[in-house]
This record gives sequence, C-alpha cells and structure tokens, in this order.
Amino acid sequence: MASLSIRNARAIVTVDDADRVLTNGNLLIEDGVITYVGPEEQPADRVLDARGCFIYPGLVNTHHHLYQTFTRNLPQVQKMELFPWLVTLYEIWRGLDEDCIYYSSLTGMGELLRYGCTTCMDHHYVFPKTGSEGFIDRQFQAAAELGVRFHATRGSMSRGKSDGGLPPDDLVQSVDVILEDSRRLVERYHNPEPFSMAQVSLAPCSPFSVTTDLLKESAVLARQLGVRLHTHLCETKDEERFCLEVLGKRPLEYMADCGWLGSDVWYAHGIHFNDDELRLLAETKTGVAHCPVSNMKLASGVCRIPDMLKLGVPVGLAVDGSASNDCSNLLAEIRAAYLLHRLTYSTDAPTGYELLKMATRGSAAVLGRDDIGQLAVGKAGDLFLLDVDSIDQVGALLDPGCFLGTVGYARPCKAVVVGGRVVVEDGRLMGIDEPTVREQAQRCMEQFLERA
Repeated sequence: MASLSIRNARAIVTVDDADRVLTNGNLLIEDGVITYVGPEEQPADRVLDARGCFIYPGLVNTHHHLYQTFTRNLPQVQKMELFPWLVTLYEIWRGLDEDCIYYSSLTGMGELLRYGCTTCMDHHYVFPKTGSEGFIDRQFQAAAELGVRFHATRGSMSRGKSDGGLPPDDLVQSVDVILEDSRRLVERYHNPEPFSMAQVSLAPCSPFSVTTDLLKESAVLARQLGVRLHTHLCETKDEERFCLEVLGKRPLEYMADCGWLGSDVWYAHGIHFNDDELRLLAETKTGVAHCPVSNMKLASGVCRIPDMLKLGVPVGLAVDGSASNDCSNLLAEIRAAYLLHRLTYSTDAPTGYELLKMATRGSAAVLGRDDIGQLAVGKAGDLFLLDVDSIDQVGALLDPGCFLGTVGYARPCKAVVVGGRVVVEDGRLMGIDEPTVREQAQRCMEQFLERA
C-alpha cells in the first residue's frame, strides 16, 4: 500500500461538508485515497512537510480547448468578439495535426497542474479531413504522462458554411463519422468507477456549428453509453440571434427540444439565459461551466452566477480555451471571478470561499463526480500546497478559505498531488522532462503557425 503523509500545514481548507479549516493540520493518503485529516501525524512511505503552507483540494476545470494553446496572444484577433474571432482562427486551426494536439495538451495541462488544477476537462471539436483520427488518443497520452485526471469530450462540427453554419466546410464531419468515433473513444477510454483517471463525454460544438440530427443522436448515444453531454450555449448575443433567425427558437428551448436537459448535461458559458431559463436549469439540474476571463476578453457578457447559485443551478469554474483567456490557470480564474462579480453584483457577489467551492466541489458535481473536490476521508487524494510563508503574503493570511479570491496567488504551487502521487514539486512537473518538452512544443507551435 503506497502512502503519503502531509504534515504541519499552516491551514488545510477541506471544503468538506462542514467547511472545516484546520490549523497545523495533517493529512494521510493511502493507495490514492484520503484516510485521515486531523491534528495527528501519521506514518507513511513518504512525508511532505507543509510547514508555512495552505493546502486546498485540487481544482477541477469544467471547460477548455487545449489545442488553442498554440494560438495565444495573436495580434490580429485581440479586438474581436466571438464570431469574427472564430472565423479568423478557423483558417489557422485547419492546419492542426497530431503533434500539435499532443504538445498543446502537454503545455495546457502542464500549466493547469502547476497552478493547482488536478482534473482537466477538454472540449476538442476541430477535426481536419485527414490526419485527425488520433487527436483525442494523443490527449489521453499526454494526460497520462503528466498524471492529471482527464475528462475528454468528443467534440464535433457538422454544419459548415454551405449549410448556414460558421465553420468552413473542410472542418465539418458527417453525423455517422462523429457517432462512430464517439462510441470508439467511450469504449476505449471511459472509466466510470470512483477515482477514475479517464472519462469521456459527447460534445457537439454549438448551435451554430452542428445540425439538429447530430444533437439529437448524440443525446441518444450518450445515454445508451452512460456518459455525459456538453456544448457551448448562450455565450453571446450573436448566438442568440442565430438561433432565433435560423432555428426559430431561443438557444435553450432549441436544446431542450433536442433532448439536452438533465443532470447529465452541462453548458459552457450560459451568459444570456433569462429568468425562466435559469429556473428550468435549476429544476432539471442542468449544469453551467463559468468562464469569466474568456467572457471578459471576448466581450461576451457577465454570467448571472449569483442568480444561478440562489436557484440551485449546478455551476463549475473553467478557464475556457487558451486563445480566449490566454492561459490555463484556474487558480487565477478564482480571483478574476471574485472581482468580476464584486464589480457587477456588489454585496450579492459570491465570496472568495464560495468561488473556491465552485472550482472544487461545484466543478466536480458538474462533471458528475463526488469522489473529488474536497479533502475528506474516503475522497481522492487530490490537493495542492501553496507556500504562503513569504513577504508578499504578510497581512493576507487571516482567512485561508477566501484567500484565493480576495488576495490571489501568482506563483506555481509548492506541490500538487493527484491520487496520492506528487506530480508537481517546487513548481516543476514531475511526469515529463519539462525543458525538453518546452523546446519541442515551441518548435511544433512555430511550424504550425508557419504552415498557416
């Protein structure tokens, strides 16, 4: 039995059912599962000294596009909103190949890990006509090397420009091809058991890039296979206008008619739901992935998070694509969300602790999991340590639960643990040769942009 003892933490923010914060606490992980949280030191195969550190549950990312890591900080798209931004970038993304997918996944997930995210969900939906058959397989390879829990989605686009959609025709696929590959990936990679390291969901891209047939048949297939459903929805007013003009319905009404409501469904963004739609989401336990930084950068709007929380809509936190963020740092997303909602909602805004809870237990629930997202006996040994014993934290440590929202933390973690395994130590990724991978990824990115 492999065991890890973490000792002498200045504070352990458990995010458990009692919202406990333990001072001078200790924690034991055995065979990947937490078996003790409390005041006593426990013997173990390996000991981590957490003196001067805050410990938090591993963060859970509920929406991402890892392939976009290679199109960050492009000058020509910095002032665009979503539709023109996508149209411009499709011309570059049509050149993706397996190396791009592998190295962008290592880069994006590596950054997530360094900043405390232990579970990464990715929404990959760009499949060029040739050479894209193994894209998601390469993502699982990268995740396994890093040691991160990975929730892949088999994204898709089936409505091209010639059919009134947004993407170019050479980036769309037939419904049959999409469903066949969806089934293959679920059968090969999806593990629904507790403490799973790999899961798969089905994720047609958006109402303006897929056909009604694909949405309906994906819902049927997902429920046959016992997996979840995900897509973008209510992200922009342009999307709303598209749905009204082309489909004759508001976005959520259209998705409901396609069978896309329920506790096995979550939407990315959800900015422009009206009051009745929020109540419907709450009643059906349909989830939302909140992407505050991306929403601000693309001028899409502000998600109604306080209203969602009051109604009981399941909400998780997400970084969204690296090209609309332009990073993969869920730790920073907590502070951005805190400030955005304070500005917008004042006293009705969620606290820093409520946003930490959204990024851990809330996100876990959106992904359909109750084995991650908190530090309690019987839960997964996923956590991160922040060294707060430094001059820049003097006077900032009175409330460890709210700390990440109200103060924020701008350095990589002292350590990150996934399933009892140390995967980041002193800010370094332990599963890969980081300097070599950085050079290879940089070279791959430059060649990709040269081709474009």
